[in-house]
Amino acid sequence: MQTVYTGEFACTHRERDFYAVESAKPFTDGCITGHMTAYSTFEHLRSENIASLGLDIEEYRHRKTGAIHYHLASDNPENVFLVALRTVPDDSTGVAHILEHTALCGSEKYPVRDPFFMMIRRSLNTFMNAFTSSDWTAYPFASQNRKDFDNLLQVYLDAVFFSRLDPLDFAQEGHRLEFATPDDPDSELQFKGVVFNEMKGAMSSVPSQLWQSLCKYLFPTTTYHHNSGGDPECIPDLSYEQLCAFYRSHYHPSNAIFMTFGDIPAADHQQKFETLALSRFEALDEQIAVPDEKRYHAPLRVQEYYPLTDSESLDNKTHVVMGWLLGKTTDLQALLEAQLLSSVLMDNSASPLLQVLETTKLGSAPSPLCGLEDSLRELVFACGLEGSEAGSSAEVEQLILDTLQQVATDGVPQEQVEAVLHQLELHQREIGGDSYPYGLQLILSALGSATHRGDAIAVLNLDPVIEQLRENIRDPEYIKGLARRLLLDNPHRVTLVMAPDAQMADRRDAAEAARLAAIKAALSDADKSRIVTQAAALAERQQLQEDESILPKVGRDDVPAEIPEIPSHRAAEAALATTCYGRGTNGLVYQQLLLQLPQLPSEAMALMPFYSNMLTELGVGERDYLATQAWQASVCGSISAYSTLRATVDDEQDTRGYLVLSSKALLRNHQQQSELMRATLESVRFDEHQRIAELIAQQRARRESAVTNSGHMLAMNAACSGMNPAAQLSHQLSGLGGILAVKALDKSLQEQAQRQHVAEQLGALHQQLLAGDSQLLMIAEDEQLAELERSAAELWKGFAPGAGAAALALEPVRTTARQLWVANTQVNFCAKAYPTVAGAHPDAPALAVLGGFLRNGYLHRAIREQGGAYGGGASQDSTIAAFRFYSYRDPRLAETLDDFDRALDWLQSAQHSEESLEQAILGVIGSLDKPGSPAGDAKQDFHNALFGRDRAHRQLFRQRVLAVTIADLQRVAQTYLQPEQASVAVITNQQGLERHGALAERLELERFSL
Repeated sequence: MQTVYTGEFACTHRERDFYAVESAKPFTDGCITGHMTAYSTFEHLRSENIASLGLDIEEYRHRKTGAIHYHLASDNPENVFLVALRTVPDDSTGVAHILEHTALCGSEKYPVRDPFFMMIRRSLNTFMNAFTSSDWTAYPFASQNRKDFDNLLQVYLDAVFFSRLDPLDFAQEGHRLEFATPDDPDSELQFKGVVFNEMKGAMSSVPSQLWQSLCKYLFPTTTYHHNSGGDPECIPDLSYEQLCAFYRSHYHPSNAIFMTFGDIPAADHQQKFETLALSRFEALDEQIAVPDEKRYHAPLRVQEYYPLTDSESLDNKTHVVMGWLLGKTTDLQALLEAQLLSSVLMDNSASPLLQVLETTKLGSAPSPLCGLEDSLRELVFACGLEGSEAGSSAEVEQLILDTLQQVATDGVPQEQVEAVLHQLELHQREIGGDSYPYGLQLILSALGSATHRGDAIAVLNLDPVIEQLRENIRDPEYIKGLARRLLLDNPHRVTLVMAPDAQMADRRDAAEAARLAAIKAALSDADKSRIVTQAAALAERQQLQEDESILPKVGRDDVPAEIPEIPSHRAAEAALATTCYGRGTNGLVYQQLLLQLPQLPSEAMALMPFYSNMLTELGVGERDYLATQAWQASVCGSISAYSTLRATVDDEQDTRGYLVLSSKALLRNHQQQSELMRATLESVRFDEHQRIAELIAQQRARRESAVTNSGHMLAMNAACSGMNPAAQLSHQLSGLGGILAVKALDKSLQEQAQRQHVAEQLGALHQQLLAGDSQLLMIAEDEQLAELERSAAELWKGFAPGAGAAALALEPVRTTARQLWVANTQVNFCAKAYPTVAGAHPDAPALAVLGGFLRNGYLHRAIREQGGAYGGGASQDSTIAAFRFYSYRDPRLAETLDDFDRALDWLQSAQHSEESLEQAILGVIGSLDKPGSPAGDAKQDFHNALFGRDRAHRQLFRQRVLAVTIADLQRVAQTYLQPEQASVAVITNQQGLERHGALAERLELERFSL
């Protein structure tokens, strides 16, 4: 659960691994060879072919500085670059995190204020960002365009190794003191800064607080004891001089790891590294590393608290988590053994430890920290419960220990262990992407080991280790021994009890106010003058119109004229209408069964998110849910269900939808995959009432914790809830309204009669859904499709539930929404939305370009740099015909809403350059052209066509984007973004509600509490 703080939004390692979707274009079966010649200043250390990944991995060392370069050679045109520095802070001031931000604010060769964000809009990149983890800081990017790749490489290398670290950038990105009225020393003194506000938002997340508290005790002496992102109470302690000293000691090639992926030869990269950076450095004597943690001789039990400003009772809001420190992540055997044991214990609901955590009455759901964290120097295994009571902590601890003792005594069924290895094999073979580029996904998988000077290549080549594990698990004592050695007999164990405290937030805010009051009382007139002067200098700097021409760029001439075609065909002989894609899936088969949503009553539609979540989590036929989970694990890499609702391409009010049952499996299991899918649809059991209640409780826990990380999306969703039927349902079912709905449903299931009633409703909904017309999507290696089509025709024979039921037709919706939501957060999320047009309308491309144009030219400066929010911007969503403004982790509220309006005034009144227009156009084109995984691209192509967004439509949209003019932007803004049409939604806390009560009254915001 290690949090990674990024230049955009925060995520976790475990989330990254789970959402390993989107990425690279397919590569061929052959690997790149002949690339193992190093540039003269590098020495080649070794190379290894990994056939299962289609890669040659090469390791090099820079002769003079000792910098390491790993190159993942692949027939893939999406080239990826990353340079990582080992960053090991010894406090919680956030020095590494603030340095990550500040290093990107100008460098020796590019002395402009904001080269990173400038390059985002001067590029066709498929990924640009920066990450701060617990013990490394990384700067990655990816591009399919060689010119663009070289441009970004120049800027990144100069930013990392020759950053100018302007004190005003430190004040803007890190922290500063400023008066509420910047030029009035008699006004309130405040802490400001992008990272300061980002971390207030990040540490509003209870899972983040849990993880940080657990690490504080698991790691009493090493860097993981501290908050690498920065504790908001400690961030103001960091001085500019300390930041510069950390940069000098850590940002050096001797402490650097270069990693590249793609079809550019390693020597070409190395020549650039040498010319642009490395030639100017000598070796650094000091070796930066994380030392071994001192081990406890007895388990530790600790109590902590977290703030919960909740109108509900504090009962059943305690988290109880147990954590163990295991072996080193650089020990591949220790790593794989820990992964194996963790998966055996926690992989699915049939796994022994997860089963007891899901079914116990001592809590509402397994802890979000459950599982293995393998990105630190030493492995951490954690498990526990949320929704518990502090007084039950001893029982929770004993429940976990008893379960581990049972595994150590009795073991687990052999087929369950083999299913875990099956999952490891499938994960090793899958070409991911869709969120991160595939190459970056691989690089990040290896980065932890590289950081700690382990074998980064071995971490990627798991096939030999998996084979060794197959041998090991033949011994029935093997898993028993792992459970005893790694967990039961391991005294370095912490039991953390984190209970809610309704007054803690008030005490925290009072402490900050008292600290600021004390600082202000001690200020001399000269001190006050310096604060006022700094604020004026920063404001002036933020308004500078700098010469961007010193930065490299690509232009419209570099944009490919055509979008690539993804061939598909309809199966000639099929029991169901079957669409097939031949893709480079590396031996995996992807299937989706789609049922068109029929007309449903409102009470049935309200159950859709719960139904789709639990369709693959219940029993099937004679199997209960435990046996079904084991069956799934032995057959598929995953099986899940979701519903998708979208408007047609030319009418946002004409909405249609589908239930999608989706799975992936190794080729050898394709027949069992189809059998499992069909059985799930035909024989799912809704008689497991207790299981249904458990699943809804778990869903509630996940949804309640989503606000701090996804508040901007939830606020936009709420603001758009009156734009069309799909947007309204999205808000009601999966947005802020959905959070209220799941809380109410979970509470109602305390009664057995209500459980039975809900189960009956779900069963009735299932039968209604089976009345919809069905079709099949299949994606696999091209040469395997013919056999797969024949098999599918046989396996799906007789499956024809559709009986011509009327397709879903929702009533048109076009109203304004004005909502204020009170949540447990230290920061705000703001959104304003306007009704516009659907994707086929000629104005839709101009509106898409307008979002980037407003962000680049006005919103980034006003909301992020001057306002201190972590992020902000605007975008057109043509699927719901809405244009949305948003801010993310924002210390302001009313002022941000005003900035949304000022952006429109700026658009109409200021002089705008053609280059600014081109940058906004490139941003849209880059998002349209972003590659996905082979399977992901096929799925997207299929679903686009399903809703009328075929290749011809997308090609026309692209051409219209390239033809947009500044006059078009001004015209569509004037036409659609009218004040009387605006909808508003904000998420704040109780203090924010009290502070902005007049605004809420003036805007007539309807109030809700989460």
